[in-house]
Amino acid sequence: MKNNVIVIGKGPAGISCAVYLKRYGLDVIIIGRDGGALEKVATIDNYYGFYNISGKELLENGYAQAKRLGIEIKSEEVVEITKEENFSVITDQNTYEAGYVVLACGTSRNRFVMAEKFSNVSYCATCDGFFYRKKKIGLIGNSTYMAHELSVLENMCKDITVFTNGLPLDVKMNSNILVVQDKIISVLGEDRIQILKTEKQEYPIDGLFIALGQASGYTFAKHLGIETLDSKIVVDQNFQTNIKGLYACGDLIGGLLQVAKAVADGANCATSIQKHIQLNK
Repeated sequence: MKNNVIVIGKGPAGISCAVYLKRYGLDVIIIGRDGGALEKVATIDNYYGFYNISGKELLENGYAQAKRLGIEIKSEEVVEITKEENFSVITDQNTYEAGYVVLACGTSRNRFVMAEKFSNVSYCATCDGFFYRKKKIGLIGNSTYMAHELSVLENMCKDITVFTNGLPLDVKMNSNILVVQDKIISVLGEDRIQILKTEKQEYPIDGLFIALGQASGYTFAKHLGIETLDSKIVVDQNFQTNIKGLYACGDLIGGLLQVAKAVADGANCATSIQKHIQLNK
């Protein structure tokens, strides 16, 4: 178990990291729902050795390379990571355990900027739900990750309103949960949010939980207490976060947001993990 590595993210950083880990003789699996923003890039012509290739083609080449090495790629959505003796990575389908975890899941896409200045906003139901028991809370999201956070909050809070912020609801909901699909236009309050205002109505709330899209590196940072700076995960020269055994690479640690840098990050991150394991045998 202690030498098992889970790489979260199916983009260039994650695939590169997994390939190097496998070549170092370590057990590794990749988990990710999709290839992120790169899937939508029509043409890439500034990556060494490739001219006029689409982001989707480049990703598929990476998947094929990983699979040829026997690396298992799980197309699942990670909704939570916990750490006791080992790491547990919880997806919408399974739970996996490993001694090391690499976050390579791209830049944050689930922040709700208009609410971030307020003190009663949370990105972690497990961390903060307890403080809002018997309170009126809002939960912003529309898909699997939102449903996971809702399942946590329902054990502590009885008055919950889900706001999809104008997006269609992608998951089934209990009939006793109010779902508002109107676009959110503002949040009102001083230090704390008191009113969430949509296109049609105002809703009084005591706290607001954010679960937009799928869980990102920023989300995991909030859950686990990973150090961040300007919404990027902070790592040391070995790509390790402030949590032992938890590494990060690619766009979510900042720097040049290019495929070349992501691939290099993945290779260097894998090398750091291999060296750490060798030193601690």
